[in-house]
Amino acid sequence: MTDATPVTSETPDPSADASQDVAERGSNRSQRPDSDAFRAFITSGWAPRTELDVEPSAAAPFAAARRAVLSARFPGVRLVVPAGPLKVRSNDTDYRFRPHSAFAHLTGTGWDADPDAVLVLDPVEPGAGDPAGPDAGSGRSAHHAVLYVRPLAARDTEEFYADARYGEFWVGARPSLDDVTAATGIDARHVDELRDALAKDVGPDGVHVLVVSGADEGVEALVEAIRAEAGLSDESAAPDEQLTEAQWLERAQEAFRRTDAALVEAVSELRLVKDAHEVEQMRAAVAATIAGFEEVVRRLPRALEHRRGERVIETTFDAHARLEGNTVGYETIAAAGEHATTLHWIRNDGVVRSGELVLLDAGVEVDSLYTADVTRTLPVDGRYTDVQRRVYQAVLDAADAAFAVAVPGARFRDVHAAAMEVVAARLEEWGLLPVSAAESLAPEGQQHRRWMVHGTSHHLGLDVHDCAQARRELYLDGVLEPGMVFTIEPGLYFKADDLAVPEEYRGIGVRIEDDVLITADGNENLSAALPRRPEDVEAWMASLRR
Repeated sequence: MTDATPVTSETPDPSADASQDVAERGSNRSQRPDSDAFRAFITSGWAPRTELDVEPSAAAPFAAARRAVLSARFPGVRLVVPAGPLKVRSNDTDYRFRPHSAFAHLTGTGWDADPDAVLVLDPVEPGAGDPAGPDAGSGRSAHHAVLYVRPLAARDTEEFYADARYGEFWVGARPSLDDVTAATGIDARHVDELRDALAKDVGPDGVHVLVVSGADEGVEALVEAIRAEAGLSDESAAPDEQLTEAQWLERAQEAFRRTDAALVEAVSELRLVKDAHEVEQMRAAVAATIAGFEEVVRRLPRALEHRRGERVIETTFDAHARLEGNTVGYETIAAAGEHATTLHWIRNDGVVRSGELVLLDAGVEVDSLYTADVTRTLPVDGRYTDVQRRVYQAVLDAADAAFAVAVPGARFRDVHAAAMEVVAARLEEWGLLPVSAAESLAPEGQQHRRWMVHGTSHHLGLDVHDCAQARRELYLDGVLEPGMVFTIEPGLYFKADDLAVPEEYRGIGVRIEDDVLITADGNENLSAALPRRPEDVEAWMASLRR
C-alpha cells in the first residue's frame, strides 16, 4: 500500500527529532517533495473535468417521505444526522467507509464517498413545506433538508495531491455540490458551513438541536458546544408535588422528546416498516445471497482439502458479496462440525470434515446498504445422517410453526413462542428435558432454552439487527404490519461436551434462517428459493456438484 502521509520535505532535519510530537512521527518515513516547483507543476496541466451526468436516485422520493415522517415527530426542532467519519484501522490506514444507517435511510445514499457528511433538517414555518425537496410546497414536511458534504476540491489546492484521506490523487474524485443535489434532491452545502448553520437561532426561547448520537463524536461535541454557548441545559422531568401522575408522565415524555435519545429512537422506529423501495432492495440482497450459497456448495470439495476449510467457505461467500454487492452485511459464520454450536463463530479457521455438517450464516449487503441474513446447515458430503436429519427436521418444523403465526395482527413475540413450542416438544420426545414440555415452556421453567439460547427473530434491513433502538412496545411487543421484514431462525445446538444429551447428538449444531416479509394477507419467505427441506437440500447440492 502506498505511503499515506502528507507531502513533506525531502531534506529531514535531524535536530527536530527530540522536540517532535510522537503523534506526528508517522510522517518521518515520507520522502515526497515539497518544493514550490513541485507544487506549481503538479497543480497544472490538467484537462478540464468531464461533467458528470448525474441521475436522481431511485431512492430520493422515498427518502423525502421518510424525512417528512420524522419531521412530524419533531416540529420546530433542528435535527442532525451525521454520516460518520472515517475510522482508523491501524496507524494511518482507514476502514472502508460505510455511512451510518440513519443517514443512508434519510438521504437514500449508499455511497462510500460520504465521510463527514451531515444531514440537517431545519425547521420551517408550519405549512411551508421543504422548499428544496420533492415535497416542495406540499406542506408534507415542516423541515428543510440540507446536506453538508465535503465536495470535490480544485486541482490547484494542496488537498488535491497531498491529502491521503480526502485528496483526489489518493481516493478519487468526490461528487460536487451540484452532483449531490442532483442525485438526492437535497440542497447540498459545504461542510465548513455546518457550525454556523447548527448554531443559528439556538436558545431557550429559540431552536432546540438534536443529534443522532453514536454516529460522529465530532459532530456530537459540536452540538454540545453550541448548546452550552446558547445556555441550553437538559430539561428536568423530576416529579412535582403539584402535578398529577398523568401530568408528570406527560411532562417526562415531553422532556424526553427534547433529548438525543428520542431522535435515536425515532430514526430506528422509522425503519420498522419498509417502503416499496426498501422491499425491492431486500429482494435483491436475498437473491445475491442465494447465489453466494450456491458458490459455496460448489467449493465444498476444496474446503475438505484445505487445513482451514471454514475459511475457504468464508472467502468464497465474501468474494461473491464484494463482486455482486457492496460487501457482506456482517461477518460470515462458516461453522463446521462442533463449531456450529458456537452461535457467532466468525474465526472460521477450522477444518471441514467428511460426515459432518457446516452451518453457513451469511448475507450480501447490496450497494444500497440493505442486507440479507440467511442460514442453512449443510451436510458436507451432500447427505444427512439419520441423527443429523432428525435434528434438522425438528428445527425446520419449528421454523414452519413460526411462519404460520407471522401474519398481520399477531405480535412479534408470537413468532418466537410458536417455534419454542415445537422445540420443547421434540426435546421432550427425545427424552432430553428434565421436565415436561409444558413445564419447560412456563416462564419459571425454560429448560429447553439450554439448546437454543437466542431469539427466533430480529428485524432486518440497513442493519442486520435493524431497528435495535426501537421501543419494546413497538418491537418485541409490537403488532406485525405489512412491510415489516425480519428473520425466522430457530436452531438446536448440542455441544461436544454436553453430558445432558446422548453422545450421538453431541457436536451437532443446526440453524435454519429465512428472511420474511409481512404482507397484507400473511407473509412471504423472501429466501424460499434456497431449499429448506432436507431432501430438497440434498438434491440441490447434488445438482450443483455435477
